[in-house]
Amino acid sequence: MLFRHYQPRGKVTTTTRHLSQDQVKHLEFIQATINRISGNSFLIKGWTLTVTSALLAFATSSSNWHIALTSFVPLVAFWLLDSYFLRQERLFRGLYNDARRPNSSVEPFSMDLHTYRSKISYSRSIWSFTLTLFYGGLLMAHLFILITNAIK
Repeated sequence: MLFRHYQPRGKVTTTTRHLSQDQVKHLEFIQATINRISGNSFLIKGWTLTVTSALLAFATSSSNWHIALTSFVPLVAFWLLDSYFLRQERLFRGLYNDARRPNSSVEPFSMDLHTYRSKISYSRSIWSFTLTLFYGGLLMAHLFILITNAIK
């Protein structure tokens, strides 16, 4: 395999690393898992928008603050589930980075993530920039509708 390394000041070095067929297949398995997890995360975001939009529309039309308050439950549940997927994706990326090295200590075809769990915390996934931006924006919309319905 051919790898390009980008170094400071624009220098590019090219090296050839020899990976066994088992290592290449293992990397393909890990990458397929990462792709599946990121697809699940994308679907969760779609479901989040659908469910929360429907609940907020119903809460706004009925002017019932109880419904607006109840709509926080799926929002928080989807946020936590999406955070779980993000953490799993990061764990598998750690495994991928270790498995791609020519003299890797990773057992062939191992999908064991225990060595990476201490390095990647669940709370950092919950409060990642992208998830906080997406779910925080929805949370602000929920709060706005909750407050306006409570005032009426």
